Amino acid sequence: MAPLSAVPQHSSRLGHTLRTFRYRNYRLFFAGQGTSLIGTWMQRVATGWLAYRLTNSMVVLGLVGFLTQFPTFVLAPFGGLLADKVNRRRALVVLQALAMLQAAVLAVLVMTGHVQVWHILTLTACLGIVNAFDVPVRQSFIVEMVEKREDLGNAIALNSAMFNSARLVGPSVAGIIIAVMGEGACFLVNALSYSVIIAALLSMRIPVKAGGERKTTALQGLKEGFAYAYGFVPIRHLLLFLALVSLMGMPYAVLAPVFARDILHGGPHTLGFIMSAVGAGALCGAVFLASRKSVLELERLIPLAAALFGCGLMAFSHCRVLPLSLFFIMIAGFGMIVHMASTNTLLQTLTDDDKRGRVMSLYSMAFMGTAPFGSLLAGSVAARFGAPLTLLIGGAACLAGAALFARNLPEFRHAIHPVYVQRGIIIED
Repeated sequence: MAPLSAVPQHSSRLGHTLRTFRYRNYRLFFAGQGTSLIGTWMQRVATGWLAYRLTNSMVVLGLVGFLTQFPTFVLAPFGGLLADKVNRRRALVVLQALAMLQAAVLAVLVMTGHVQVWHILTLTACLGIVNAFDVPVRQSFIVEMVEKREDLGNAIALNSAMFNSARLVGPSVAGIIIAVMGEGACFLVNALSYSVIIAALLSMRIPVKAGGERKTTALQGLKEGFAYAYGFVPIRHLLLFLALVSLMGMPYAVLAPVFARDILHGGPHTLGFIMSAVGAGALCGAVFLASRKSVLELERLIPLAAALFGCGLMAFSHCRVLPLSLFFIMIAGFGMIVHMASTNTLLQTLTDDDKRGRVMSLYSMAFMGTAPFGSLLAGSVAARFGAPLTLLIGGAACLAGAALFARNLPEFRHAIHPVYVQRGIIIED
């Protein structure tokens, strides 16, 4: 009888991990966004490889990374304000259509043989502007697809699993397609993939809700969002720590073509393997988070995950054997996603609904907006001192930040306790 009783228990655990799929709107979003993200990761790999092939310059690689994410640093607060004031689904449809246009133009330029470096940089900046508005709107839209607030953390974790499943598939497929058909085919596939998420968004049934605080001016709304985030200690600590990890650790992606070609002596396939290994580790981390039943004790995972990310980067930076390099970067991917998704979950749990878009815009600034400065810094340092030492320094900085955050955990937990009580996460007698 024991084996029979084990089946329902396993099924129950799986059902708990996938519980957000019972919502129709979320299922549509997951399928559409998951398909689109495969194309997105293909384009990311192809863009880096194309820029490096045309220039052989690590500085240009850093510039590509900078232009991809710098607009988020400048414009994300306006994206957050937009998310708090307009219909988020309609905004996402428009933003996805603009991203589709960017990928289509890049595909035409590459496949006709007219692409130049300035084309890549200009179109990369255009996509960065779109993403600056898309990310806070998309992040704050999650709560509208999930009817029960207790499932929000699971939805965010499953989103991370989706993102990193695409990271696992997209780069490996891109490596093959680049080798056989060239970078242009990757851009074309990405352009076509946007039609799936647009169709999914249009198929959703979202209850019409009143917008945010429409009577305030844009400047007043921005000031209020910054004051709210800075004034609440847990949100401030989460955002600052995320910004540090993103600034010093995330440029590994910009330097990946250098490790693939010059250090591990491979080609586009090797680059695809590296990015897919990151995705495999991140996918494991996302599934781990999705299996958790509550946000309780999540704050303890954040410094541990950042430390694991830093250690993985440091080990990868000085490894010269491909299988071991893939293992170390997979460990880094696990730590990266657990840190990022845990931060996202805590922010969405702690934030008031009427300020969600603006806080998620600050999350976007911390996660994506600081990365371009890290990309420029990493490209410049790597050009002078080498990619391995650059990545080693970045990993060490993540470790130092984790130690500082862990030191402040008692203050952090004391501040979030009243919020957990107010929202029914902790029941006090």
